[in-house]
Amino acid sequence: MKPERDQKAEKQERYQITGWILFIVCALFFAAAGLKNRDMVTFAGSMFFLIACIVFLIPLIAR
Repeated sequence: MKPERDQKAEKQERYQITGWILFIVCALFFAAAGLKNRDMVTFAGSMFFLIACIVFLIPLIAR
């Protein structure tokens, strides 16, 4: 059985991963809205935000 500290760390890591995945979903919705409205600035900003979210998510998943 894992120590309580390890369980808390794993739980916290799951919350962080879930949060970043939700940010990615939001970025995709903003990108879709930008495309629908033919607003390239919104679309480009959404893509940069999406890439940033993925970059922050990589270290969490790599563990």
